[in-house]
Amino acid sequence: MARLPITSSLSIDEAELSERFVLSSGPGGQNVNKVSTAVELRFDARGSPSLPDGVKARLIRIAGSRMTQDGVIVISAQRFRSQPRNREDAVERLFEMIREAAVAPVRRRATRPTLGSQTRRLESKNVRSGTKAMRRRPDDE
Repeated sequence: MARLPITSSLSIDEAELSERFVLSSGPGGQNVNKVSTAVELRFDARGSPSLPDGVKARLIRIAGSRMTQDGVIVISAQRFRSQPRNREDAVERLFEMIREAAVAPVRRRATRPTLGSQTRRLESKNVRSGTKAMRRRPDDE
């Protein structure tokens, strides 16, 4: 079986993808009624041996409503009038989701504010406090 490259370090087996061709909706004349051009692409994300656990977890979160209870991602493509272009579109959309999931989020490192920024903040608070104090009614002394 052929391996389909997704990123430089990630690829999946072609056998992991299953396609079903169905009648497309929308404009297209008689072609729509006769030819099954729409593609329903299925990929078992949870059961895939090609994806690392971290990528699987992020992919499940990214897939959202496109994922079934069994962990299968279903992508429907009917944008184009030809079957091969719809197939390419569905595969590319799946690969884009996997590429997005392959990027691990950068962990935030806690930092402290600099002395200069603390000083500027306190000075601006002081100025604002003075402005508001000027608006108050004077004391009766």
